[in-house]
Amino acid sequence: MTAQFIPRLKTAVAGEEDARFVFLGNFEVEDVWGEGEPGLPRMAFGSGSAVVNRMDEFAMLLAGPGDRVLLKAAPDPDYLAFLEGLGVALPEIHTVAAQNPQQTVSQDVLDDPELLRLVAEWAEQGAYLSVHGVSVLEEEIARRAGIRIAASSAEICKAVNSKVYSRRVADELGLRQPAGRGCRTLTEWSAAVTWAKEILASGRRVVVKDAYGVSGKGIVVVDDPRRLDQMDRMVSRKARTTGSERVGLVVEEFVAKRADLNYQMTVGRDGDVRFDFVKEAITESGVHKGHRIPARLDGRQEAEIREAARLLGERLHADGYVGVAGVDAMVGDDEQLFPVTEINARNNMSTYQLPLQERFVPEGWVALARQYPLRLPEPLPFKRLDRALGEVLLKRAGEEGVLVNNFATVNAAAGGDGGFDGRLYALVIAPTEDRVRELDEHVAGVVAGLTERTGS
Repeated sequence: MTAQFIPRLKTAVAGEEDARFVFLGNFEVEDVWGEGEPGLPRMAFGSGSAVVNRMDEFAMLLAGPGDRVLLKAAPDPDYLAFLEGLGVALPEIHTVAAQNPQQTVSQDVLDDPELLRLVAEWAEQGAYLSVHGVSVLEEEIARRAGIRIAASSAEICKAVNSKVYSRRVADELGLRQPAGRGCRTLTEWSAAVTWAKEILASGRRVVVKDAYGVSGKGIVVVDDPRRLDQMDRMVSRKARTTGSERVGLVVEEFVAKRADLNYQMTVGRDGDVRFDFVKEAITESGVHKGHRIPARLDGRQEAEIREAARLLGERLHADGYVGVAGVDAMVGDDEQLFPVTEINARNNMSTYQLPLQERFVPEGWVALARQYPLRLPEPLPFKRLDRALGEVLLKRAGEEGVLVNNFATVNAAAGGDGGFDGRLYALVIAPTEDRVRELDEHVAGVVAGLTERTGS
C-alpha cells in the first residue's frame, strides 16, 4: 500500500488527510437498520449484548493524535500503557457520563448532554464524526451536535447493506454468485419457495437469509421441504398481520466452500475507488471468529476480487454511497470464486485491524486475527493477562507475538451474580503459519487457565 489507510480514508470522505475525526464504534448497527423490516424472527442478544456493545473500544485504534474517540467506559490503564509501549499514538479519549451495558455507545452518547456539547465544540473547529455504520441514531447525534458525518446518509447505508441489494447489484454487474432469488415482495418470496423446493427435491440444500442479518444471525440452512413450508407460513402470516406485501429475504442454493473471504474498498466522494485488502475469514456456524492474513488465493482469484471491488465501488458511488464498504465472498471447494455474497455498508472487523497490520505485520509474515472466549469468575485486569501471557505478548514492531486489540470485551458482562462470559481479541503475528499456529494454541491454553480466580 502506497499510503496508510487512515490518511486515505480521511482524504476519501473529507477531502484532506489531516482532517480531525471523532470516532464512534457503534457495532451491531444492523439491528437499527433491521428494525421493522419484514425478515426472519429476530432473537434478543441477552447477556451477549454487553460484550458486543464494548466492541466500541476497537475505534480507539483507528484514531490518532488530533482525533478523538467516544467510548462507553475508560479503557484499562495498563492496557493503554501496553499500546503506548508499542508506540501506538492514541487519540483523546472521552467517555459517556453513565453507560448502560445493554445500550450501544450511540444511545449512551445521546443520553449525555455534556458530551454532546463537547462534540458541538469540536464540530465548530471543523471535526467530522466517523462511525462504524450510519443509522438514524448517529444522524441524531450529528443533528444535535451540528457535526458532519464522514459517510453517506443512514437511508443510503441501510439500502446498500441489504442482502437483497447485494444480490441485485451482483446480478446487474455480472458477478458470479450462488443461484438464488432476492425477495422484496411476498409474490417474489412465493416464487423463490417454489424454486427452492425443486432444489431440495434433487437432494441439495438452500440457504434463507434475512436482508439485515449479521454474524450468523438471520441465516438458516434448509434441507427439508417441511422446514421450508414452516418458514413460508411464518412469512405469510407476518405479511397478513402487518397488511404489507413487503419482505426482505434472499434464498440461495447452498454452496460447499473451501474458504470465506472478506475484502474492503474505500469509495471517495469524487468517485475514486481504492482497494484496501482481502483477508480469509474464519467462521464457525456462520459466526465470524477472526481472519487469516494474507488470504490463501492464487493470482487469478486475487485479480478477480480486485476487479469485483472496482465494479462494486463504482456502482456504490453511483447510488450515492461514500466511505468504507466491506464485501463477503467465498471460494468453492472446486476453487471457483464467488466474489460477492453480501455487501456491508459499514466498517468491518478487518477495518480495525488494518492500521495495526500496516505497522506490526512485516511483509511476507502471517497474522491471525482471533477472538478467544472466556468464562471468568470475576473481572480480569490487564496486568494479570500480561503476566499470564508473558513473553508471547508483543513487545515491539518487527517481532513475533500477540497484540491485544480490544480488552474491554473481556470484562464487559461482569457485574451480575456468578461468572460471566467475555472475549479477548488479538492479532497473532509470526514469520510462518506454523509459528502462528503454535502461538495461537498457546494463547488459547492461557485463556482456558484464566477461568480460575483472577486475582488483581
